[in-house]
Amino acid sequence: MEALIDDRKIKVLFKQAIIEVIEEKKEVVHDLLVEAMEDIVMVRAIQDGENSGQVSRDDIFQILKGKEGSA
Repeated sequence: MEALIDDRKIKVLFKQAIIEVIEEKKEVVHDLLVEAMEDIVMVRAIQDGENSGQVSRDDIFQILKGKEGSA
């Protein structure tokens, strides 16, 4: 009797386990993916902000109040 499972069998079992988890816990997987994408977007926004010029505090408040054109 073979004591060790070969790599192919382990790979197939691992894939089946992942598929089963995804099918049974769709909401959890969805939430994890959404959170990961939000994190990526936040990192990119921070990087873009670091490379942009400075803006005055008044300009920020004008934008937040919806008066972008008057700044």
